[in-house]
Amino acid sequence: MILDWGFWTRASRREAEAFFRDRSMETQWHYIDVPEERWRENIARRNAAVLAGEDPSYYVDQGLLEKLAGLFEEPERDEIAVWVRVRDSGTEQNAQALSPFFTPPVDFSPLLRYHEHMPHRPHYFLPKRRNFPMNNIPQVKVGLVAVSRDCFPESLSVNRRKAVMEAFAAQYGAEAASVYECPICIVESEIHMVQALEDVKKNGCNALVVYLGNFGPEISETLLAKHFDGPAMFIAAAEETGDNLVGGRGDAYCGMLNASYNLKLREIKAYIPENPVGDAADCARMIHEFIPIARALVGLKSLKIISFGPRPLNFLACNAPIKRLYDLGVEIEENSELDLFEAFHKHAGDPRIAQVKAGMEKELGEGNQKPEILEKLAQYELTLLDWVEEHKGYRQYVALTSKCWPAFQTQFGFVPCYVNSRLTGRGIPVSCEVDIYGTLSEFIGTCVSGDMVTLLDINNTVPKDMYQAEIEGKFPYSLTDTFMGFHCGNTCSKKLCKPTMKYQMIMARTLPEEVTQGTLEGDIVPGGITFFRLQSTADSQLRAYVAQGEVLPVATRSFGGIGVFAISEMGRFYRHVLIEKNYPHHGAVAFGHHGKALFEVFKFLGVSDIGFNHPKGMLYPSENPFA
Repeated sequence: MILDWGFWTRASRREAEAFFRDRSMETQWHYIDVPEERWRENIARRNAAVLAGEDPSYYVDQGLLEKLAGLFEEPERDEIAVWVRVRDSGTEQNAQALSPFFTPPVDFSPLLRYHEHMPHRPHYFLPKRRNFPMNNIPQVKVGLVAVSRDCFPESLSVNRRKAVMEAFAAQYGAEAASVYECPICIVESEIHMVQALEDVKKNGCNALVVYLGNFGPEISETLLAKHFDGPAMFIAAAEETGDNLVGGRGDAYCGMLNASYNLKLREIKAYIPENPVGDAADCARMIHEFIPIARALVGLKSLKIISFGPRPLNFLACNAPIKRLYDLGVEIEENSELDLFEAFHKHAGDPRIAQVKAGMEKELGEGNQKPEILEKLAQYELTLLDWVEEHKGYRQYVALTSKCWPAFQTQFGFVPCYVNSRLTGRGIPVSCEVDIYGTLSEFIGTCVSGDMVTLLDINNTVPKDMYQAEIEGKFPYSLTDTFMGFHCGNTCSKKLCKPTMKYQMIMARTLPEEVTQGTLEGDIVPGGITFFRLQSTADSQLRAYVAQGEVLPVATRSFGGIGVFAISEMGRFYRHVLIEKNYPHHGAVAFGHHGKALFEVFKFLGVSDIGFNHPKGMLYPSENPFA
């Protein structure tokens, strides 16, 4: 289904996404980027046809044209799944130039011809039902509690709280259901605190926002955070107008200082954003940005990681002490490969196999080049899903990791990559090579982005001739900003161009090809990405890194699940963060720019060493200033 409803504003796009996400439907934005001059030429041709009686459309005069131009908010690059850039007037073929290897789900030619006569710039919104709901991450409901100092008017906090709720609904539409307005305002009373606490719990809130509508009562407001079982954020109201700085002044700017002081006194961990004081619209935005952070923190408290087997030989980097998992509130269940092998054989002849296999065939479509292996893959998928249900115990969420080579192929008779990709697509991350902190990172990324993620090797350089022919002068990146991210085939089909079932070429160099079937290959879809990882060092210290960039629309000419990545100043980041800090070769990839939220999650978890790609002129501690 294609919805061509304009979607001129970011707010309308967010509201549409939220509507379909709440109904477990995946969506994609497609944008035809038409230059200003061509858009105006199209309108002029349309108007001429209207005046000549050849077109029944309405006439677009200059006033209406300028009004329409002012209403349009061009999307950010990471909003769009397929960005079609039209550059040569009348040349529909050139509309494909941005994604030369991507086969879009629609033929853009008739759409381009249709929009020659439309007064707006075209967006297409494609809602499509997921194969599976993303049901392995928490749904966050935020309780908004206003507080008030008894020497200030309580109405000041109450009215400002109402204004925040109205601003949130206006900015984020359908997402307003994720914020509950607690009717109890805490006014210097521990009894009020208990009443508010019981109210937000009764209404299903698993995250809390303490809102200082004025100076605020520092004892009861911090006790609320102490006794609430979930992440809490503190924010405060800015003054509204210079005409009301006597009876209408709240002094919440000052109150935030006392709140932070009391939080520290009581050793209460609360989240305070970078700029925690703002008007109603500012505070609504802070709450919206807090939701993915809270989702990750709530998820970690109820996560169990299930692993199978030890790390492969010569892969020391893929394992790390599990002590810090417990510090984060994460449980881990470590199993033998033999346990998994036994469970797999018990699923032979399972009556559900045929249905799972049919789902695989539908998902793969023309990419189903290894149909003979699907029955075994379906059997393996059921094995993992049943294991999850039988072993997650009291935990709500699960992430998996397994030793996927070399004995796996010879004993199971296939590679698990495609099944891993399918589970990741439904929000259950599965990392390769018993990379426990890799799957932990994937789970955090899934919670923050609300979308499927992947785990890739920071794999190989982009050849100079390829860079010069396809990147240099077309994108703002140097050669050392680029690299290829690769893995055998664990990336979900929805994040690949032309996903195709193949065999694992690397494994087939030392094993019979027939036991290496089951990878999912394709170039990773272009668009914004965030590369990140949370890792424990050998001496149980948590470290993390976050870097934003993009997958370029450049054909890789290679194999596996692979893409040409570009991160500003990647070469320096590679040397002074990834190598200097002893990170393994796996990095988690979230689709879209989620660096801000991920950085805040890691900071809240107590990670003091968070690496990022320093811009030019900002040296790393170990960087040679004369290099």
